Amino acid sequence: QVQLVESGGGLVQAGGSLRLSCTASGVIFRVLTMAWYRQAPGKQREVVAVITSGGRTNYADSVKGRFTISRDNAKNTVYLQLNSLKPEDTSVYYCNVDPPISAYWGQGTQVTVSS
Repeated sequence: QVQLVESGGGLVQAGGSLRLSCTASGVIFRVLTMAWYRQAPGKQREVVAVITSGGRTNYADSVKGRFTISRDNAKNTVYLQLNSLKPEDTSVYYCNVDPPISAYWGQGTQVTVSS
């Protein structure tokens, strides 16, 4: 019943921006700590940004200052604003709770950054 649907990915040149969205259903969204994760081929899945139910945020060092996580509890949606994108940001981006629950993984959204 729980579903997390990511959207907003695409192809962008280095230095460009994207805004990712993740809409949740089947959960009491407002009480959850949410996170964005990414996984590139041959690499481990890594957490890139976290936002608590109270709005406190944390970021991976590699994206700090470039990415911004936010949430709209009325819309059951968490966002990730990706600015100053680098080729190494190329990955499939997923949302999930923090810590992640295996059954909640969705299809992700592909972000490709060209150099």
